[in-house]
Amino acid sequence: MKTNEPSPIVYIVDDDASVREGLQSLLRSVGLQVEPRGSAAEFLQKKLAEVPSCLVLDVRLPGLSGLDFQAELAKAGIHIPIVFMTGHGDIPMTVRAMKAGAVEFLTKPFREQDMLDAIRVALERDRSRRENDEKLTELRNLFESLTSREQEVIGFVTAGLMNKQIAGEIGVSEITVKVHRGNIMRKMGARSLADLVRMADALGIRQGKS
Repeated sequence: MKTNEPSPIVYIVDDDASVREGLQSLLRSVGLQVEPRGSAAEFLQKKLAEVPSCLVLDVRLPGLSGLDFQAELAKAGIHIPIVFMTGHGDIPMTVRAMKAGAVEFLTKPFREQDMLDAIRVALERDRSRRENDEKLTELRNLFESLTSREQEVIGFVTAGLMNKQIAGEIGVSEITVKVHRGNIMRKMGARSLADLVRMADALGIRQGKS
């Protein structure tokens, strides 16, 4: 973890107080921040912190099951990596959880190191997702700084059209297209056409024309 990075948080959702306390003690012993909750509803009552985080979730909860809660979080656009734990795990349950994106599925009693390893992977996954989201937001801001004409031209440029072809498509001179291309490269901070193509792909703005 970088020194200037906010401390990650591990959320625990389990209706068994002794399990919550045991996990809390384990995770705090390795310097992790922990937020225990007794139910899925309790977890949703507070807004999640904007730091790398993961959720250690019991499969069998009162009311909404852990697997159903995983599906609800996905529907709500809450992208938090989940480490499942259960005292009654079976293969279909494990497969369903992993297919839906769970990091790990641990059967109680689990080895402490297995839980710590799973949490490390989950936090790293969330850290990477947040970094990618930040980069995408920066790219969107750069794209929004382009004029409407430049936004049109970038689609043709990254689809592989030559200046002459683009000029024909949008009804301007080839020189004007060159000026637009130069402005686009400068404003987007692109070092090369390949760089600009990668940016356009990330933004999903490429034209289908070739």
